[in-house]
Amino acid sequence: MASSLPVQRLTDDALWARVARQARCADSGLDPDQWYPVSIEPAQARHQAAAAIAVCTSCPVRAQCLELSLRHWDIGQHGVWGGLVATDRAHLLRRRPADHRRRRRTAVSGMIVRPPFPPVPSGLVQGGDAQ
Repeated sequence: MASSLPVQRLTDDALWARVARQARCADSGLDPDQWYPVSIEPAQARHQAAAAIAVCTSCPVRAQCLELSLRHWDIGQHGVWGGLVATDRAHLLRRRPADHRRRRRTAVSGMIVRPPFPPVPSGLVQGGDAQ
């Protein structure tokens, strides 16, 4: 008999807090500039951000970080988030089905988030902490 456990639904604030608390980037020791490749060409940007991307590889909140960057594109369009450079994340946004974009389902939990989204906590967009 399958158990029917309630699905945990996180608000954006709770998701930001989880990412900020558990993200490997916060204590990676990388220079903040290593999180922001200057090239707009995808392969070159990945090469420039290789050290940051490597940190993301073992991050326990990588998927949540990526999801937040996609939900909050005004911030997520810059730097490395969830192990991807901006060009790769923009490609993900374009590939999402129209129905998916309209209802704003998260890739992680399938929950539906109601716009408008709350502002991003200011402490998360400084230096390397925002990745």
